[in-house]
Amino acid sequence: MGVIISGVEEKSPAQKGKIKPGDTLLAINGHEICDVLDYRFYLAEEKLLLTVKTRSGETRLVRIRKDQYADIGLLFDSYLMDAQRHCKNHCIFCFIDQMPPGMRDTLYFKDDDARMSFLYGNYITLTNLSRREIDRIKEMHISPINISVHTTNPQLRVRMMKNPAAGEVLSLLREFADAKIKMNAQLVLCPGINDGEELKRSLRDLQAYVPSLQTVSCVPVGLTKYRENLEPLAPYDQKGAAETLDLIEEAAESCYQKTGERVFYAGDEFYLLAKRPIPEAEYYGEFSQLENGVGMMALFRDQFLSALPLFDRKDVPRPVTIATGKLAAPFLEELIHIARETFPGIRATVYPIENEFFGPLITVAGLITGGDLMRGLAGKQLEKTLLFPDAMIKFHSDVFLDDVSIPQVEEALNVRVNLIENDGAAFLEALFEERKE
Repeated sequence: MGVIISGVEEKSPAQKGKIKPGDTLLAINGHEICDVLDYRFYLAEEKLLLTVKTRSGETRLVRIRKDQYADIGLLFDSYLMDAQRHCKNHCIFCFIDQMPPGMRDTLYFKDDDARMSFLYGNYITLTNLSRREIDRIKEMHISPINISVHTTNPQLRVRMMKNPAAGEVLSLLREFADAKIKMNAQLVLCPGINDGEELKRSLRDLQAYVPSLQTVSCVPVGLTKYRENLEPLAPYDQKGAAETLDLIEEAAESCYQKTGERVFYAGDEFYLLAKRPIPEAEYYGEFSQLENGVGMMALFRDQFLSALPLFDRKDVPRPVTIATGKLAAPFLEELIHIARETFPGIRATVYPIENEFFGPLITVAGLITGGDLMRGLAGKQLEKTLLFPDAMIKFHSDVFLDDVSIPQVEEALNVRVNLIENDGAAFLEALFEERKE
């Protein structure tokens, strides 16, 4: 089928080859081109034979010589060169199914695209893969592939994902491992469903794919108040979180003794729910599962403590208000307490924000809306500078999930907002006046 060319760069090899916008790129060196992965992989050669279909329907061959990995100047309407593939599952824990109505359309899109897994680190369920894509992953040696496993029990996986193919595609884990494709996995754990004995089975089964399987994150299910007509699920309590944490850490220690790598990691939330201390930064190796909330607090704390000796008595603390989710608030208060031992003048008050928009069981900072932030701080004694994590804001914008903007927050609360990136050193820096060299 090929991909339609939307533009050709001036003085590029493609323009010299008389390729024009509206032409269709069918193949490179005899290999069919369907999307960005095909294009980038086969473009890497120095000698190219392009099969191009013109707008008039003529098929012609274009020979190009170039440096290896150099571009040839073709432009396409979208980066993927194809529509992004949506998820065909109806997972019982799917967060998108628990979203309130009336939000931006993009927030309701369920992604399950293997190309996004490779290019951006998204997780896929394997149920959307065609045999061509499976073979392509092995041929191109695309790594790592990030996989939402949830359970290695085929029948339970079908039940949890409500897709008849969900169980049989688990065989792809072995196929990829045999092809030496690197994989990362995720288990979203639901109390009484895929934890306990089922979790033991999953942890045991997944060890068979190490070392191709590099890391496995185990995270608790997130439950909003919008679960009408969805399967009833319960949150983890302290006892359940502690029991689950024990199983994960036991598997991690077993793997560490055999391979020198822990592989299995619990999300930070499990430690907080179980009221256990977050492990030291060294525990998490290369922090490969940060996007799943694994080791984020350990890394943040390590960055904070490493930066603390870089400040001296000449640095002047400034009064700030800090807003964050209920989950992280005690953690930030602990770090501020440590900093005050060296700088007693630090004036920083942390306010945990109740999530009314999604419901009280959602406690992470990244899902706090502008409306909840303003409600949570209304009537509080606030300093002129308000700090909160940049995870609350839509990427490359100044709006929250509910489309409330930062200027609206500043006007409503009479504060100046400073966004803090997820970095302990940046957080420490924000507690001080601007430093003078």
